[in-house]
Amino acid sequence: MLVRLGIAGGLWTLLNVYVGAHVLGPAPLDGWPRVLAWAAVVLIAWLPLVAMFAGRRGGRGRGGRSIRSLEWAAYTAMGLSSLLIVSFFVIDLLRLHDTARLVLTVLGAAAVFTLVGIVLARRPRVVRVTVPIADLPSDLAGFRILQLSDLHIGPTIRRPFVDAVVDRANALHPDLVAVTGDVADGLVPELREHVAPLGRLRAPHGTYFVTGNHEYYWDVRGWSRELERLGLQVLSNEHRVVERGSGRMVVAGVTDLSAESDPAAAVAGAPPSDVRVLLAHQPRSAYAAQAAGYDLQLSGHTHGGQYFPFNLLVRLFQPFVSGLHRLESMWLYVSRGTGYWGPPLRLGAPAEITLLELQPSPP
Repeated sequence: MLVRLGIAGGLWTLLNVYVGAHVLGPAPLDGWPRVLAWAAVVLIAWLPLVAMFAGRRGGRGRGGRSIRSLEWAAYTAMGLSSLLIVSFFVIDLLRLHDTARLVLTVLGAAAVFTLVGIVLARRPRVVRVTVPIADLPSDLAGFRILQLSDLHIGPTIRRPFVDAVVDRANALHPDLVAVTGDVADGLVPELREHVAPLGRLRAPHGTYFVTGNHEYYWDVRGWSRELERLGLQVLSNEHRVVERGSGRMVVAGVTDLSAESDPAAAVAGAPPSDVRVLLAHQPRSAYAAQAAGYDLQLSGHTHGGQYFPFNLLVRLFQPFVSGLHRLESMWLYVSRGTGYWGPPLRLGAPAEITLLELQPSPP
């Protein structure tokens, strides 16, 4: 773990030095002012790691407020740095000469976009999606599934944000709630208080959870137990049967692809049903889900790229990035996520609380 952090920190430092060379190159600084400016560049690069270790050591003690401020500064700086890295890379591709005016313009634009991204990241929108299902019985027509995904409760996402999300979710009066992984970034004792509002999620046909890759980075068993304690049903390659009137739906869930994820095993022994829904954190599970006979898969993981230009680049690595997709006989919906990871930014990939409504396919 420490070796990986060291490698990542070294690469991130080099990228920040790349930005520093562009910013400080035309700057009229000599002697100690230039040395201090370069020291600030290195400090900014290492702030996220400093904040992470500080949070692990004292996030719940008397210095909690100071550590929260440090974490906000560190992850905001990470977002600003990433925008500057991309901006100066484009400038180099275009072979533009660094002038003081150009550098100031880039710095100002990156700062503005960072502030706008912070505001947008804290305001997930409600996305309503209609999913047409062939031969859907009338008793299941209009069945509404509310999906939350990728909350990433941790350094900059705390209880007030989660409370607001749960209030908005409950106000939509869903029939069923699906939480599709990556709930938290931290250990249960550190974040129990901030995850607790999820216990207030209400739906007549239950609230279900499947693990994401970040649960495996921390404590997957601990988080599964904690969410079960809060009243969420954890689906680990297993299913539940939901009935409304004469309509029957099988709701299955698989562990993240980090573990032994098996969509076929999740419905082993399931009774005949009108609809099969799979909760799977990563969209890549869709190929196995389609082969196993599901009608709909709900996923997250991609964040839709989270912010520009990564919302474009993510398409190079993910077959499904966001929205509703048709995979032969199965539908796949990929949420952009309700929270965010790392930099508290959203640009071009808005956060969402998703309300999916099942309706019969038109004749």
